[in-house]
Amino acid sequence: MIARSAGERAMLVDERRRLAKDGKRVVLTNGCFDLLHAGHVALLEASRIEGDILIVALNSDRSVREIKGSSRPIVPERERAETLAAMECVDHVVIYDEPTPAAVIRQIVPDVLVKGADWGEKSIVGRETVEAAGGRVVRAPLVEGLSTTSMLERIRRS
Repeated sequence: MIARSAGERAMLVDERRRLAKDGKRVVLTNGCFDLLHAGHVALLEASRIEGDILIVALNSDRSVREIKGSSRPIVPERERAETLAAMECVDHVVIYDEPTPAAVIRQIVPDVLVKGADWGEKSIVGRETVEAAGGRVVRAPLVEGLSTTSMLERIRRS
């Protein structure tokens, strides 16, 4: 499922409640996922290992522009969402317009929140929400040398 509208988000929140009743552990990770690369794949796979269901909160085009500047994203949100949703390890994608996934995390309240190890533990958005509900935060190892920025630099040089 790809959730973009308020109604689709509400359906995802209902699904999350059902999963909790069934004893399923819900994991959430987030990001721009602009040019999908092996580092992203490693993060998504590491996230999935932490639970039964993986939800990816995806920055909208507007949100990416706010964070990364007017030249980003390279790939439109619908295409990024469809690519993520097609991955075997991803169960749901929710697109958000805000600069951070705080509102999505408050709505879904995952059992596990996963971010890359480049994020300091105290700076992970949603950490307090997840931990207050009894969940945990995991910092996944990075694949060295892989980032969208470095990919764009390689493309520009060639």
